[in-house]
Amino acid sequence: MRYLPLTPDDRRAMLARIGAPDVDALFRDVPKSALTSLSTFDLPDTQGELEVERHMSKLAAKNIAAGAAPFFCGAGAYKHHVPSAVDHLIQRSEFLTSYTPYQPEIAQGTLQYLFEFQTQVALLTGMEVANASLYDGSTATAEAVLMAQRVTKRGKAILSGGLHPHYAETVETVAGLFGPMQRTAVMPGSAEDIIALIDEDTSCVVVQSPDVFGLIRNLRPIADAAHAKGALLIAVVTEIVSLGLLEPPGAQGADIVAAEGQSIGNGLNFGGPYVGLFATREKFLRQMPGRLCGETVDVEGRRGYVLTLSTREQHIRREKATSNICTNSGLCCLAFTIHLSLLGEEGLTRLARINHAKAVALAAKLASLPGVEVLPNAFFNEFTVKLPKPAAPIVEALAASGVIAGVPVSRLLPHDASVQNLLIVAATETNTDDDFDALTAALKGAI
Repeated sequence: MRYLPLTPDDRRAMLARIGAPDVDALFRDVPKSALTSLSTFDLPDTQGELEVERHMSKLAAKNIAAGAAPFFCGAGAYKHHVPSAVDHLIQRSEFLTSYTPYQPEIAQGTLQYLFEFQTQVALLTGMEVANASLYDGSTATAEAVLMAQRVTKRGKAILSGGLHPHYAETVETVAGLFGPMQRTAVMPGSAEDIIALIDEDTSCVVVQSPDVFGLIRNLRPIADAAHAKGALLIAVVTEIVSLGLLEPPGAQGADIVAAEGQSIGNGLNFGGPYVGLFATREKFLRQMPGRLCGETVDVEGRRGYVLTLSTREQHIRREKATSNICTNSGLCCLAFTIHLSLLGEEGLTRLARINHAKAVALAAKLASLPGVEVLPNAFFNEFTVKLPKPAAPIVEALAASGVIAGVPVSRLLPHDASVQNLLIVAATETNTDDDFDALTAALKGAI
């Protein structure tokens, strides 16, 4: 029996109040191609638990785990080694059972690690304040654009062609109703191309570095051009380990940094859950989404932690909220905090150097293959190669032979014929020389 608390009269009254002719009008933003009905699903008859378990196990067996083969996928999700101590510590009962610290006096441990997490993110990004995490990098980027629109009271956002396409789509979905979204050309997407689009209606410029193709960008000229027009620069980082080696975005003039923290403390997990990092300048503090933990002292002078800023509608009047985010990636940011604490500053720098050296070595091997061209001239642990044939069929063939070669750009930009031969390849500390040889040999045979 379905639970339908609203009567037909209730629904008619609600639709009349919001000015919608019918319920279907509420779904007008959903593409027609995505709409379906129950009659179109060919679902099997009900089965018992054992039969369902058997079926699901067969489906799971079709996956190739990242550790079961030479693995070179990146494009926003990276395979790094996570020390076993991280998994052990996050499963301690005082962490695992903590949800949201509504009562600070009994959630000091949770608030303390969130405070430490914020400090780590601010130091990594070179910014003055960071919040207590968002869902993931893509939604953090969308929240950054919404924040820039509030700060500047302008709508237009310029999205660099080097921004991860999934991030760009998320921004357009979440923030597109508040102003036009303008993308630069995918390739080459130079600083000049971006700067030429900035005008007095621009709220922000969104630039990723290293970008989706692996290219490391100098953000300073773009930041200067944006500031000259009264716009903000939003820097996006999908591979947070890169900040162990590269100059932080804050030092290059970024006003907001949105990043994905999955690489530290969190496994690939088939795409989630991940952890969004968000940092900004102190002067924009009250427009920042999410929540902020602060340090204080109690009446007896003892150090304590509190939720200093909680600007979501659960805590304040809805019309004053800067975000509708209902929670944060608490356990994931705890894993991030523990892993980064174990690494320390020197350890993170060493990890970043190893990643870069691995990528340089792999790029040299692949560039030696006939017809293969490495495109970025400056990269961290990820780069794009141009193959003499379409990349997607080659990746499928190599996967069948036990080598996960990378991410075809055509998977990210399926309607762009110019990227069919491009392949994004990532190398991390988990890759070995044998992995490099396996990829090189497999690609040589496929092209």
